[in-house]
Amino acid sequence: MNKIQTFTDLITWQEGHRLVLDIYQITKTLPKQEQYGITSQIQRAAVSITCNIAEGFGRQGQKEKIQFYYIAHGSLTETQNLIFILQDTDLISKELASSTFNQIAKVQALLNGLIRSTKL
Repeated sequence: MNKIQTFTDLITWQEGHRLVLDIYQITKTLPKQEQYGITSQIQRAAVSITCNIAEGFGRQGQKEKIQFYYIAHGSLTETQNLIFILQDTDLISKELASSTFNQIAKVQALLNGLIRSTKL
């Protein structure tokens, strides 16, 4: 196993980045009238996940690292909520929502593991 040297080496960040790309693909299909509403909101929430993982990685103190990872967790939960809204308003299919929820669950598990390992 290679030593983690940059935040991009973190599997948590890699899977989070995949989620961001998925969210951007989803928002391309949303109606134009949602551009300044849910489109903007879900893109910002998703991007915040990987930004906070990266920022946490770059911090020296354990408490600081964990705080940024917790912020990433909050943004992940916000993204999940917005997918529920898109699904329940029929702006995306149940299948696409399910696939996205699976990716969110993967990132959540990895993020929880990152937080636990940072606490050691």
